[in-house]
Amino acid sequence: MTDTPAPPAPSTLVAAPAGEEDADWSDAAWELAAAQQTAALPPPPAAPAAEAEAMRQALAGLTGETKTLSQEEIDRLLNFGAPEGGGPELSAIQRLVSSTTVNKDRLPMLDVVFDRMVRMLNTSLRQFASTNVEASLSKIEWLRYTDFQDAIELPALIGVARAEPWDNQMLVTIDSALIYCMMDVLLGGRRSRPGRIDGRAYTSIERKMTERMMKVVLQDLGQSFDPLAQVDFVFDRLEVNPQFATITRATNAIIRVRIAVEVERRTGHIDIVIPYATLEPVRGKLVQMFMGEKFGHDTVWESHLKNELMRSKLELVAVLAETKVPLGEVLAWQKGQSLKLRISPDSTVLVFSKTIPLFAGHMGQRNDNIAVKIDTDLDTKQELIDGLLSH
Repeated sequence: MTDTPAPPAPSTLVAAPAGEEDADWSDAAWELAAAQQTAALPPPPAAPAAEAEAMRQALAGLTGETKTLSQEEIDRLLNFGAPEGGGPELSAIQRLVSSTTVNKDRLPMLDVVFDRMVRMLNTSLRQFASTNVEASLSKIEWLRYTDFQDAIELPALIGVARAEPWDNQMLVTIDSALIYCMMDVLLGGRRSRPGRIDGRAYTSIERKMTERMMKVVLQDLGQSFDPLAQVDFVFDRLEVNPQFATITRATNAIIRVRIAVEVERRTGHIDIVIPYATLEPVRGKLVQMFMGEKFGHDTVWESHLKNELMRSKLELVAVLAETKVPLGEVLAWQKGQSLKLRISPDSTVLVFSKTIPLFAGHMGQRNDNIAVKIDTDLDTKQELIDGLLSH
């Protein structure tokens, strides 16, 4: 039986003995050696208060303790605290001015227009590419024009178009993935894998193909607006620099419509950007909830009311002559006094309804009654009817 070696000194690190002597080390000796080695290591750096609190919360979660963090603690952990420099908080006016949110009237009919456009675009793109193409409406969102410019992926091809009757412009952009996919399909590379987008400039063939594709999109968009208004979107030019395709102020509101297109199991998207000012001429129709809404007008009831008014009795007044008399003379009139009208038998007589003149004619006699022969229609009957309808 061999003697058990003495435990190592506190200031030294002892390696475990090799061979059969490993079994003679007691558990106390191994624990003492591990404690000495740990004590020789440098202490860890002190953690900030926020990190220490996070570590404490993590350890509490491991041990089964649960604690709900407050919003202030979450902001402190994620560095969402007060801005650097300790500047004063922004006032309500400053926050309102610097806000990037665009709040505009909702245009329900715009969803109907672009849904109709997507259905037409499926057929048009299939004929354009001679293969199966699936287009779907991804989203319609309100932005500021500067936000759209910042989100353009370069290199880009941006088509500028004019809305002829509305006297304004719009943009159409096609992403690189869809352009390269269409090039492969049109040039016979249907089974090729999608190539890597290397950021090179577009060739003249790619530009011509993209221009043709944009014209197809604009044609379908114009036909989609036909139930609301007649409009033609005419392709103007193709730009590669977003700065040269600026069509409105940076802070103006725009509508960006993203259409997802899938060709040969490869996907891309088309963006249609319409400034809010472009849609202003048809905004009254776009805010309708359904096609043909009249905003409270009932044509059937108005027609019935008009027919009933035409059968109603109306009091007419024939005015033989009009003259101006000073108020002093009127106050001096006495009973039995005669007034000289200075009119002749051929003078024109006006027929009034209240204050609206309707007819002009001459006075005469018929069947022992004084009559007025109407010679001229003053074309004010519709004005009388409209006045009655408005009341």
